[in-house]
Amino acid sequence: MTEKSADRIDEATTRILDLEAELEASGTMTREAAALARARTLLHEWVDSVTAVVATPGVGRVVLIHENGAESRIASPELPFRLAIPVTFGGGNETAD
Repeated sequence: MTEKSADRIDEATTRILDLEAELEASGTMTREAAALARARTLLHEWVDSVTAVVATPGVGRVVLIHENGAESRIASPELPFRLAIPVTFGGGNETAD
């Protein structure tokens, strides 16, 4: 990681924590290796419980449906576009159900 990207991460986490403090909701942040590894493990387990995904790029939202029927909503300007299936017009890339 470059120093410039580390600075951007620090700025983003500080901004988010400050916004949450304005809402009187405390947040936590870590960049410590062991805590980050723990968070990644928990996130992988959480993602592995997903049984359906609804990506709506037009509103910047992804809804995950988990095995237990619970919904998790993620607001993101990037994630819905990453998950959306590219549109093709002709060219033989269509799939049949």
